[in-house]
Amino acid sequence: MRPLEGVTVVALEHVIAGPFCTRQLADLGARIIKIERPRVGDPARAYDERVRGMSSHFVWTNRSKESITLDLKQQEARDIVHKLLEKADVLLQNLAPGAAARMGFSHDQLHERYPRLIVCDISGYGADGPYRDKKAYDLLIQSESGLLSVTGTPETPSKAGCSIVDIASGMYAYTNILAALIQRGRTGKGCRIDISMLESMVEWMSFPLYYAYDGASPPVRAGASHATIYPYGPFPAGDGKVVMLGLQNEREWAVFCDKVLGQPALAGDPRFNTGPKRSSARKELYEIIVNALSGMTAAKVVQRLDQAQIGNARMNDMHEVWAHAQLHARGRQVEVDSPEGSVKAMLPPGVPEEFDPRMDAIPGIGQHTDAILNEIGYDASTIAQLRTRGVV
Repeated sequence: MRPLEGVTVVALEHVIAGPFCTRQLADLGARIIKIERPRVGDPARAYDERVRGMSSHFVWTNRSKESITLDLKQQEARDIVHKLLEKADVLLQNLAPGAAARMGFSHDQLHERYPRLIVCDISGYGADGPYRDKKAYDLLIQSESGLLSVTGTPETPSKAGCSIVDIASGMYAYTNILAALIQRGRTGKGCRIDISMLESMVEWMSFPLYYAYDGASPPVRAGASHATIYPYGPFPAGDGKVVMLGLQNEREWAVFCDKVLGQPALAGDPRFNTGPKRSSARKELYEIIVNALSGMTAAKVVQRLDQAQIGNARMNDMHEVWAHAQLHARGRQVEVDSPEGSVKAMLPPGVPEEFDPRMDAIPGIGQHTDAILNEIGYDASTIAQLRTRGVV
């Protein structure tokens, strides 16, 4: 038995943060009833066509869900949502600011009718404050949270290469829902969870925040290097491939000089014999290291680093990650079904051996509409009428 079997989540979700949260819940066995717009569905379905004609974002965040299409501008559609909430444990929404409340689906509007219901709202800036109604997208929150100020090169701020804000807020929604389910098991009462994308990302920015405490200078943008530790980051080998390495202390610095660079005397060089000195003399030290590595292939550099027990990594592209030997050795790739056939998927991290994660199909738009409506009492004739009126 999966731990969330028997838990039903009604999801007024779109794009990434909400769907990423509910997919984690689905992995653990929860039933996710995803409400989409008739005909067009979740906007993320149209982001690209990279996975056999399907959107990469949608494939990633929507397996193991049931899709029902409802035009929530119509009262009949909102009545259907209420029928679903009668047996639901969680309502999650990440619609535009104020949209759920205008339709009658805020926690304040629902709590008396469904006292056991957990309502989770994901928004850009939270339920109150001067930014409450401001639009928020991943890049915009990366900027507001300060991530862009410490990411990139000194000349060019750069956004993270994945939807890091959506992931952060989706994970905080996920963990808070799990905690709320435990709490409800003790008290019998639901609650409201207010997830702010800004607050989620600011929590992840705590190291640079504290680094700049009491007016101290913030970390500089250092590309793929570390803002304060050196050598730490990408270095080219003689075959043109890049090796990522990281040294954490003086012992590792001495071993690195001896076993990797073949220059043991460099460890005691007064220009580089402390961490702050190495960080200050980056340009000079970079040239020394690159020159020493120029006679070796990247594979040889990695071999020496591993033998010296110095942290290192290859700078893989996406094709190399799909083929990663460690992931394959641990059996992390499986196949899931979809409207366009079987596609590869990564198993969720950290699932105990006592149960298998749920890895069911990615749904088509409205694929489960009729079945869900049948379940809550609508017959075929009534469903046909709803479809004629554009309710579903």
